[in-house]
Amino acid sequence: MRKIYGIGETVLDIIFKDGQPQAAKAGGSVLNSMVSMGRMELPASFISEYGADDVGKLIDDFLRKNGVDTSFVHRFIQGSTALALAFLDEKNDAHYTFYKDYPGKRLDIEFPEIGAEDIIQCGSFYAIWPEIREKFKKFISGAYNNGALVLYDPNFRKSHVSELGDHKPLIIENMKFASLVRGSDEDFRNIFSVNTPDEAWEELRNYCSCLVYTASAEGVFVRTTGFSGVFPVQRILPVSTIGAGDNFNAGIITSIHHQNILREQLPELTGAQWSDVIKTAVAFATHVCLSYENYISPEFADDMKSKI
Repeated sequence: MRKIYGIGETVLDIIFKDGQPQAAKAGGSVLNSMVSMGRMELPASFISEYGADDVGKLIDDFLRKNGVDTSFVHRFIQGSTALALAFLDEKNDAHYTFYKDYPGKRLDIEFPEIGAEDIIQCGSFYAIWPEIREKFKKFISGAYNNGALVLYDPNFRKSHVSELGDHKPLIIENMKFASLVRGSDEDFRNIFSVNTPDEAWEELRNYCSCLVYTASAEGVFVRTTGFSGVFPVQRILPVSTIGAGDNFNAGIITSIHHQNILREQLPELTGAQWSDVIKTAVAFATHVCLSYENYISPEFADDMKSKI
């Protein structure tokens, strides 16, 4: 069976609006994607680390209940599960304050063996974090060399721009291991100082053969060595945008898995095939923006299973 693995950070998101807590949810960009894919009954496994404390148990129980395999999670004893306080602004976009207490030994696990047809999702600061960089790189380069399809989302925010000199070489290295890079206009503006999908593609095509560029209401732009196109998004009034990009990624992988698209096929997909992929991704992201949830609802998942 073709398997899906996500490697990323785990936090407990505590969401604030107008100075008051609104919800507490298991979070982390890749975790959010994994939960949505678990609810779609895909073979999703999560590679991460969180404590053997009460918060970690709550998150582990939640992941398992939603169909996510946690066999490759490091449950550490020294330290505590990370917390993320998310403060929503007037546009319901979030800025964060993090509280982290990790042990000295990170990601102390046996990594899974990755096959040629497997799919890997990775990204955000976790993919360039110095304390785990060597383990992450060994895993992701091994997956790439074994022929797996790797989706990389740099998710590089303005708060890290002052450190770009240190981070950019690692981001580019990750792009070289990726089969598909999915990034927002903000990501590429922060990393490469570019402002359009074509400018982003001119930079990225040196490292990866497939770009999915999201630009909020302007649409979704796809650039590959064999296709160039733009796809519309739904105009909505969001409740929270916290899980939007994460679930866009989950929608991409869900469609790729459903259509059994392999890595070498990505650059040659037709406009009709990309339309199916992006339509699913937009549906996932739009649904999540209409609540404080970080992932698609079970009801939405049931409905999508009957449509794709």
